[in-house]
Amino acid sequence: MSEELVFQIALELIPGVGNRGTKQLMSYCGSATEVFKSTKSKLLKIPGVGGKMADAIKQASPFKEAEAIVQSAEKIGAEVLHYTNSKFPKRLKQAPDAPNIIYKKGAGELNPRRSIAVVGTRKATEYGKGITDKIITDLSALDVTIISGLAYGIDIQAHKASLKNNLPTIAILAGGLDRIYPSVHKKYAEEMQETGAIITESIPGTKPDPHLFPARNRIIAGMTDATIVVEAAAKGGALITANIADSYNRLVFAVPGDIGHTHSEGTNKLIATQRALIYTGVEDLIYHLNWDVNQVDEAPKIMPELSESEQTIFELLTESRAPLEIDLIAMKTQIPINQVASHLLSLEFKNLVKSMPGKKFGCLS
Repeated sequence: MSEELVFQIALELIPGVGNRGTKQLMSYCGSATEVFKSTKSKLLKIPGVGGKMADAIKQASPFKEAEAIVQSAEKIGAEVLHYTNSKFPKRLKQAPDAPNIIYKKGAGELNPRRSIAVVGTRKATEYGKGITDKIITDLSALDVTIISGLAYGIDIQAHKASLKNNLPTIAILAGGLDRIYPSVHKKYAEEMQETGAIITESIPGTKPDPHLFPARNRIIAGMTDATIVVEAAAKGGALITANIADSYNRLVFAVPGDIGHTHSEGTNKLIATQRALIYTGVEDLIYHLNWDVNQVDEAPKIMPELSESEQTIFELLTESRAPLEIDLIAMKTQIPINQVASHLLSLEFKNLVKSMPGKKFGCLS
């Protein structure tokens, strides 16, 4: 059992710290272990950390509870992935309210080349199920991972169609990985683990209570390049997922439906209010996501050897549309700022990064 992992979970258990507080603390201290080892005076020097939070950290002793969580995860064969783990979904990590820890079962890759969410109403029509099957079938040749919520209706149809078309599919659960809901979908949850996965932010044993589902939807939205809403009423979880995806600046597509029909009210409104692009076929995804489906794989360019931290910084700057300040790089990568400065200098020597006015850094073109 990793000591750092126990400390990472322990930090999550302290009331009042929260997601943002955890990231801020680890960014300045370097690790969860060092957060707990830091003196109160050192903690108080960290921006955003006040006396109340510092006292809570110094007085806390949630380590036995954290160890028990790790043991319960191991017992059900689940991986515990902290956001500092290279296996943690990079797309999700960019979301401002992303969970710090997720639990995963399955052999699937959480950082696939392409990732699409397919969601919709629990009361799917035959039309909606048929459209879902067609969407998945059309995507089967494009190396796409399908993500949904294992719910009745469109969600489970998307998972089933993915399995049928040999596409990796990932189900995001509201409760613990040992509390599959609905239970009738347990066989699909087990089958998808061969090439995909089931994941959650809830610790093992957590019941899938109603208040957990909206939070679950942000993970669906955060792990994907785009979200497709197939059918949705005027209110419901699919629209929550769509709105969250839009807030993350991820593309949202909606399948148009019959005017006046309840199952089409949500999707038609998304299109009418320009919160979603109309989905008429896979060509819409290819065009708006700028997928090069005819790309021929080239021999990989020779890259200098990079440390894990250097690789993380380089990937961030590569994906960024504009140069970033060193403070922002430290915050986004969760690497201590003094280490970021050293890594940036190393990347400059390797001709991968250049410094710019205003203490900003960007990749060489």
